[in-house]
Amino acid sequence: MPIKESELILNPDGSVYHLNLKPEHVANDVIFVGDQDRVEKITKHFDSVEFTIQKREFKTQTGVYKGKRLTVISTGIGPDNIDIVLNELDALVNIDLQTRKPKEKLTSLNIVRIGTSGSLQKDIPVDSFVMSTHGLDLNGMLHFYQIKAISNPEIEDAFIAFTNWSKNKARPIVINNSKKLEALLDGDNIHKGMTATAGGFYGPQGRVLRLPLEDTTLNAKMDSFSFKDFRVTNLEMETSVIYGLSKLLGHHALSMNAIIANRATGEFSKDPKAVVNQLIAYTLDKIVQ
Repeated sequence: MPIKESELILNPDGSVYHLNLKPEHVANDVIFVGDQDRVEKITKHFDSVEFTIQKREFKTQTGVYKGKRLTVISTGIGPDNIDIVLNELDALVNIDLQTRKPKEKLTSLNIVRIGTSGSLQKDIPVDSFVMSTHGLDLNGMLHFYQIKAISNPEIEDAFIAFTNWSKNKARPIVINNSKKLEALLDGDNIHKGMTATAGGFYGPQGRVLRLPLEDTTLNAKMDSFSFKDFRVTNLEMETSVIYGLSKLLGHHALSMNAIIANRATGEFSKDPKAVVNQLIAYTLDKIVQ
């Protein structure tokens, strides 16, 4: 059965609804960034840029870096945007947009996130890099999909018990990264750990302005949680959903985080743009190895 027009929405030119992309615009190796202004901070390193388009916060450029074709997409902020970007990106490579039917031979993309994040651990300083071994999903978006095959109940149960997690919140989910991409991008002085993914910037990340929190001690409990070799190293708003949807759809995903704040010490990077640029250069050179 073809996928209905209301479910897979295409623009009049045949491109997917939000991203405004057609299949020929997408490389097999994709870099995600949150900020649309960061797209050109990456592609300025390219030998050539063949395609550029932007709709809303979703900006895409595809080009060549040291002989490898790459696509850079800005996702905007948060799990809901990742749901849009990954589903439409997968549709571009794994659904025939003419017949509206999934292809018999599926394509697996390599997706690397280059993002900013705050460290939850005193020993992970500002201006360092964190590679996410797992995404710790705290926002609940993935529960709308069938996730049993990608979750890690043993770690999840330990986290729920340790934090006295409220039953009014979505159950936390722990999702592994792509070991293939971890091996490719690994290097000296790279910190590793679980990246917690919140559904918002203020209350969901423990920030208080005028609204009281349901659990004022959650960040402190995440700081001190450990289970076997697992601990929560940093907190942001995208990684777990990238990992979860990529696993479900058959893609490889890895999140690389530039640490611009340390929530444990209260320190903020004196030059956050510099550490992001360093992570961009590091990641690009690892991808083309």
